[in-house]
Amino acid sequence: MKKIYVKYCNKVKLIGVMSIKADMLKVMIFVVISIPHILLAQNNITSQAAGTEGDIVEIIKSDELEITNENGTEIRKVTNGTFRHKGALLYSNLAIQNRTTNIIEAFGNVRIVQGDTITITGDTLYYYGNTRMAIVSGKKVVMKDRKRTLTTRKLEYDMAAGIAYYKVPGRTVDESDVLTSKEGFYNTQTKEFTYYKNVKLVNKKYTLTTDTLLYNSITKWSYFNGPSKIVNKDGTVKATRGQYNTETSQSVFKTRTTVDNETYTLTADSLAVDGKSNNGQGKGNVIIVAKKDKTILNGDEGSYIRDKGFSKIFGHAYVRNVISDDTLYIRADTLYSFENKIDSTRKLVGYKNVFIYKSNFQGKCDSIIYNTADSIIKFFRKPILWSDQYYQMEADTITTFLVNNEVNRMLLKGHSFVITEDTLVKQYNQVKGRTINAYFGEKNKLKQVLVDGNGESAYYAVDDKEKMIGLNRVECGKMNLLFADNRVNRIAFIGKPDGRLIPPSKIVQAERQLDGFNWRITDKPTKEKTTWQKE
Repeated sequence: MKKIYVKYCNKVKLIGVMSIKADMLKVMIFVVISIPHILLAQNNITSQAAGTEGDIVEIIKSDELEITNENGTEIRKVTNGTFRHKGALLYSNLAIQNRTTNIIEAFGNVRIVQGDTITITGDTLYYYGNTRMAIVSGKKVVMKDRKRTLTTRKLEYDMAAGIAYYKVPGRTVDESDVLTSKEGFYNTQTKEFTYYKNVKLVNKKYTLTTDTLLYNSITKWSYFNGPSKIVNKDGTVKATRGQYNTETSQSVFKTRTTVDNETYTLTADSLAVDGKSNNGQGKGNVIIVAKKDKTILNGDEGSYIRDKGFSKIFGHAYVRNVISDDTLYIRADTLYSFENKIDSTRKLVGYKNVFIYKSNFQGKCDSIIYNTADSIIKFFRKPILWSDQYYQMEADTITTFLVNNEVNRMLLKGHSFVITEDTLVKQYNQVKGRTINAYFGEKNKLKQVLVDGNGESAYYAVDDKEKMIGLNRVECGKMNLLFADNRVNRIAFIGKPDGRLIPPSKIVQAERQLDGFNWRITDKPTKEKTTWQKE
C-alpha cells in the first residue's frame, strides 16, 4: 500500500512513508515539481480505463489531498475540495472519492451547482458518477432554481434527467405558492412537480389540499387525484379528481364535485368553475341549493352566475322550495332562478312542459313564474290546476296567491273554467266566465267563486235532507257562488240572469256539462312525475 499526501498551499510539500536517501534527493525534487503532471496523467489513465474521457469525477481544487491505492482501488480523501463532472460542480468540507467505482461521499457544507439554474445544499452527499445520481441529506436540504426553493431532509437528484425526488416531508416555495407534501418529484427541465400524501398548496387567493397533485409551475395548472378541497374567500370546492389553475383560478372537475359558499351550493358529476367570478357549470345529476330561501334546483345540466344570482338548469329539471313543513315541486324542460340580493328573495321561472306539485294542489302548464317574495305563482298557456281531488281550474293564465303556505286565492283570466266534484250526487258543479276569482278557506277548501264577464254555471241543488232537487243552469254577466262541503251553498247574480232548474227526472246528459267541460283528474301530476321518478 502506498500513500501520497499533497497540500495545495503557498508552497507544495510532499510527505512519503519511505526513508529518503541522499542520492534520491534529486529524484524527490523532480517528483515534487512533477506532481501536478503526474496527477493529471494518472487522471487520464484512470479515465481511459473507466470509459471515455470525462466520465470520472474530476478534482479541480482542494486544500489537502490524500491518495490511497490498494489492490487497484484508488481512494482520494479531499479536504475543502471542488469537483467537476458533466458541467456540474460539487463542493464539501470533506470528500472521499473512489476513483475505481466513481463514487463520492462528501460531508459538511455540501453544495451542488448545475449550470446557472440549479443549486443544492445539505450536510451529506453521495454522488454516483456513472449514473450521475446525487443523494443529499441533512437537517435542511435546499434545492433552488431561479424561481423556486425546495426544502426537505433528504433529496435524491438524477442530474442526467434533471429529476429530484424526496420521500420525507418537503416544502416548495415560489413567487406565489407554498406547497408541502410527504413525498414529491420535481422535474427541473419541464418544471413539473408531482406530490403525494398530505399535499397542501397555499396561495394568497386559495388553499388546496389533496392526496396526489401534479403541478406545472409554468402553466400554473394543478392536476389532483383523491379527496381534495379548495378553499378561498368566496367558498369551498370539494372533489376527488380535477384540475385547477393557480393564476386564472379556473377549475375543471371530472368526478362528483361540490362548490359551497355563503349563498348556494352547486353539486354535479362534472363541474367547471371560474374562481374569479365564482360562476359554475355542471353536468350530470346537478343540484343547486339556494341557502337563504331553501330552494333546490335539480337537473342533468346547470349553471350559476354568482354576481347576478342567476341559475339555469335543464334536462329532467325540477325545483324544490321548502316552505314550513311542506315542499313545493316545479318541473320543466328548463328552469331559471333569479336571486334578489337586496331582500334575499327569489324568482323561479319554468319553461315548457311544466308540472307543479304541492301536497294541497297540483298543476300543469307551458310556463310558470314563482316569486318567493310575495308567494305568488303565475301559470301561462293553457294551465290547469287541481286543489286536492275535488277542484279543477283552467284558464288562459292563472295566478295563485299563497298565504302561510296555503292557497288563499286563484285568479283565472281568459276562458276560465272551474269544476268541483260533488261527492254526494256524484256529479260535477261547473262555473265558467271571462275572469274568475276563486277563494279558499281552511284545509284548502273552495269557499267562494266570483265570475266577471260571460258567466255560466251548472250546479246541483239539494234540500235540507241533502236530497238532490235538480240541476241549475244559469247564464249571467257576473256571479257570486258560495261553497260549503264541496257543493254550491248560495249563489248571487248581478244583472239579469237567464236560468232554469231542471228536475232530476228531466236531466239529460247534454244538460249536465257546460261547453268545454273536460274533467282531467287523471292528468293531475304526482310527486313522482314532478321529480322524474318512476311510479
